[in-house]
Amino acid sequence: MTGLMVCVVVLVLAGAFGLLHTRRGGRPKVRGRDGELRLGEAELEADLGQRATLVQFSSAFCQPCRATRRTLTDVVGMVEGVAHVEIDAEARLELVRTLRILRTPTVLVLDADGRIVRRASGQPRKADVIAALGEAVARAE
Repeated sequence: MTGLMVCVVVLVLAGAFGLLHTRRGGRPKVRGRDGELRLGEAELEADLGQRATLVQFSSAFCQPCRATRRTLTDVVGMVEGVAHVEIDAEARLELVRTLRILRTPTVLVLDADGRIVRRASGQPRKADVIAALGEAVARAE
């Protein structure tokens, strides 16, 4: 009977952790060191957006990366002066290590000067991306 109770408690705790982890994933947040970093056209190997840039780190077999690409493309189409840059994490390991990218997809929201405003690890929601872009664009103006 005691073994059954232990199994039930472990399953409940694991389920609660899984729900919490899923709900928090993909939400843009600020990490302490991010504000100090600045990414330019040389690091990204692409042009920065006039007002802001969405940088997506992806991998070849990542299903959420495809959905994230569609979301970011939709947002770029809605907001003028914003660019979307997709980077293959496997091909750019040095940059991935420098930026401490731990999973794909990871989206960085950069202001017009290339400073990281927000970071979303996991598949972000469109509303969260738009809100993070609002912060980046406000810095530029």
